[in-house]
Amino acid sequence: MYGFGYQELANRMMSSMDEFQEAFQLFDSRGDGKIHVSQIGDALRALGQNPTESDVKKFTHQHKPDERISFEVFLPIYQAISKSRTSDTADDFIEGLRHFDKDGNGFISSAELRHLLTTLGEKLSDEEVETLLAGHEDSQGNINYEDFVRQVMCG
Repeated sequence: MYGFGYQELANRMMSSMDEFQEAFQLFDSRGDGKIHVSQIGDALRALGQNPTESDVKKFTHQHKPDERISFEVFLPIYQAISKSRTSDTADDFIEGLRHFDKDGNGFISSAELRHLLTTLGEKLSDEEVETLLAGHEDSQGNINYEDFVRQVMCG
């Protein structure tokens, strides 16, 4: 079938669930099996997700900021974040940057990209932008945005 049987699949799923619960418990300061809603983003990041603050708010808006939630409430939030983030592909980002490519040659000015990264969406600091852009600028101060996006997203 897929290289492993039902029992192995069940074992892998239980192992993952145990890891999720362990990470969740790291944020349980009272030992009551619950974490503060304000800690959900950090717990998600500890589990390898990278949600924006906007994503976290979207999936937690029905909870009060000082509310504490159980792992059973947290798990569907994790699953929703996990599914929503996989839809952001390199091609989506490239398509977005293509709108700033005035000449249609695959390049945008590093100044313009710097401005976009520090002012829109999840704003980056100047230092973060400098780190990201290092080595991507050509002699005219332009960046091949397709190469840039693929290197940032895929390493």
